[in-house]
Parts: sequence; C-alpha cells; structure tokens
Amino acid sequence: MSTVDARWFKSSYSTSGQGSDCVEVAFGAPVAVRDSKAPAGELHLSAAAWSAFLTRSGDR
Repeated sequence: MSTVDARWFKSSYSTSGQGSDCVEVAFGAPVAVRDSKAPAGELHLSAAAWSAFLTRSGDR
C-alpha cells in the first residue's frame, strides 16, 4: 500500500495540550497507523486486526 497520497486522520484529542503526541490512521487495505512525530514508521494492519485492536482498547 502506498500511503503517499493517503488521507490521514487523527483524534480530536490531539488538538488539546501538547497536540503533537498522536497516532494517525489512514483507512484502506491495509489500514495504516503511524506516530505523527515519526511519520515514516508506519504499521500496516488488516481491517480485521484493526477492528480487534479497537475492540480490545475500548475495554480499557
């Protein structure tokens, strides 16, 4: 997956406080996740893995 032209999203919580400490997500196949401070280091996940991550992290 090329994320050069991807549309990246970040949480609205990222605009408060420090603002630079956030995770960005680009939806596609696969889902791409990156740290806004180190955008070259992307993690690519299947849609199923991303969904499982969101389900598990929502339980905390």
